Amino acid sequence: MKPGKPGAPGAVVVITGASSGIGRATAHAFAKDGARLILAARSTETLQEVAAECAEHGAQVITVPTDVSQESEVENLMRAAVEAFGHIDVCVANASVYSYGTFETTPPQVFRRIIETNLFGPVHTARAVLPYFRAQGQGTLIMIGSVYSKITSPYVSPYVTSKFGLLGFTEVLRQELRTAKDIHICMVLPATIDTPIYQHAANYTGHLVHPLPPVVSPHRVAKAILRIAKRPRPVSVVGQIQGTLIPIHSLFPRLYDRCINPVMNVLALRQGVIAPSNGTVFTPDPLSNQTTGNWRTTRTRRLATASAIFTIWSLARRRRP
Repeated sequence: MKPGKPGAPGAVVVITGASSGIGRATAHAFAKDGARLILAARSTETLQEVAAECAEHGAQVITVPTDVSQESEVENLMRAAVEAFGHIDVCVANASVYSYGTFETTPPQVFRRIIETNLFGPVHTARAVLPYFRAQGQGTLIMIGSVYSKITSPYVSPYVTSKFGLLGFTEVLRQELRTAKDIHICMVLPATIDTPIYQHAANYTGHLVHPLPPVVSPHRVAKAILRIAKRPRPVSVVGQIQGTLIPIHSLFPRLYDRCINPVMNVLALRQGVIAPSNGTVFTPDPLSNQTTGNWRTTRTRRLATASAIFTIWSLARRRRP
């Protein structure tokens, strides 16, 4: 079967991390657009739920339980996609895990697992899918990074490390494939998105955690991914307010460093004492896999306003002699 145009109706799309959040919303978006889907995640049970949701929109769907940190499983995923549909038009490398805690309180095995999933997962994905793209002469690989690919904050060192590394890897791939005009390497940088990743996060802070406001709908990210599949572009940021932190981080690094700690301490760490937890870093939790994390409440919107005011006040205060 000949490959179709990436993003066109009937396109064959592989999505990793499809069980919740951005991946689940992206599966819905491509299903509504008429794509044929290969959905991958660690949870077999949840994948079947997502497949049923996509089938309701008329999509052809297969599921392939996959741990992207294992290269052989990613190879099997791509092989299954080609065996089912003959080719791959679009591959969305989305799977991620998360943790909160200082570098020193984050267990070494958790740090390593986050790097293996968030960075080596996309590396394994690229290594597995590019031979098919080369043979076809076309294809679009979309890496899901983060604004944390370009900015930093305390308490999320392994996640930031993985996303910074993913940005560099993606840029190198794009440079090396520059002469392959119909093979596109793209990256999406979401800001804080309303997904269960925060409930799923490992936590070694001793406090309840909360995503930094403002919180953006995962459907906005899914629309951006669908748009890029149809009209590839190198990098796209989703979440304008937090996106403005990228130039601030770059142009005023010392000022940024002085302000980000109080912002995280006030807005990300909440009252309440909780025991250390590995979250879903090593094992999925099918019962909590949803498209959203229900963070976009009236209270959260108020916190977004408070966050903006607090940040402006902090910046003004830090600039005083």
